[in-house]
Amino acid sequence: MEPRRQESRAMMLAAPVIAVALTLVVGAVLFTLLGHDGLGAILEIFVKPLFNPYRWQDLLVKAAPLAMIATGLAIGFRANVWNIGAEGQYILGGLAGTGIALATLDMSGGWILPLMLLAGIVGGMAWAAIPAVLKTTLGVNEILSSLMLNYVAIQLLYYLMRGPWKDPMGFNFPQTAMFTADQTLPMVVPGTLIHLGVPLAVAVALTAFFVMTRTITGFQMRVVGLAPKAAAFGGFGAASTVWIALMAGGGLAGFAGILEASGPFGQMVPQFPTGYGYTAIIVAFLGRLNPLGILLAAMVLALTYVGGESAQTTIGLPSAATGVFQAMMLFFLLATDILVRYRVVSGRAAPKTARAPGKAEAEAKSGAKTGETKVVTA
Repeated sequence: MEPRRQESRAMMLAAPVIAVALTLVVGAVLFTLLGHDGLGAILEIFVKPLFNPYRWQDLLVKAAPLAMIATGLAIGFRANVWNIGAEGQYILGGLAGTGIALATLDMSGGWILPLMLLAGIVGGMAWAAIPAVLKTTLGVNEILSSLMLNYVAIQLLYYLMRGPWKDPMGFNFPQTAMFTADQTLPMVVPGTLIHLGVPLAVAVALTAFFVMTRTITGFQMRVVGLAPKAAAFGGFGAASTVWIALMAGGGLAGFAGILEASGPFGQMVPQFPTGYGYTAIIVAFLGRLNPLGILLAAMVLALTYVGGESAQTTIGLPSAATGVFQAMMLFFLLATDILVRYRVVSGRAAPKTARAPGKAEAEAKSGAKTGETKVVTA
């Protein structure tokens, strides 16, 4: 493997397409070998939802949180700040907004939903602040700290659902009371599943694209990621970059969390963690860490959720198939990225240099006298 002198922009853009194509081919072969209808699985998951108008509603609803979380993660990934805790930040955002909802169940007014959304953003940022503090003060790796906090967030959710927030009128089910009309997202298109969170996700991606390409903050994130020493000379502090990256990722993950809680769920339940925080990592890289590309990548990954659910009932595909396709997509993307940066070259013999007769012996003797060790190539 030999590094390329310059990465091809065309290959960089083609790599995600190749990764998706390889996922489809290998996935079909794999599930066929496992005794399932491999070609039928590909059609059910990746093709049929695109031609079903009712499935498009599901696609948009599931793609919205993926795009929002991935956009926040991409900002940090650009600066080499690896936030792997989006799942926990997503949960804390939902919990923070739910706390406002439970406190205002007997109230009404248009101010309640905006307050819930703001609480969701603050909740996600507060959870992301923990690895930020550990990173900037103690040098703790943010990958480990943010990842482990995901499990803490899940246990906190379970505790609240089975304890303080359990609905006394819920027939002993571990869930909160249903949100009121003033606490749920309005539908953008009446009579459909498309709620306000869908256009908000698009607005977030467009805003992030502007910030990353047209502002000093975006320039700081890119420079720190590409050339940390140059960024230091330019006055961009490492600590401030970590805080910006984690606050952006945590805030948007928390925003996505409360949008899901006040939208499709309509309450808080133990099943709230859906793995969006982990899937969004794949979305971010499939979209080339570009907010506009992330919108397209979110639709592709949303297909695995919507089509995977359909394939379970139509052809009996196991529920784990969704995760298998997502994992293959990530691995193939990483593999194609290697070929974008490196090229495969055939083995070459090392060039031989001719030496004057007796020169090697003279160098060996001089090395022995001075105590140096030299490797002489014939």
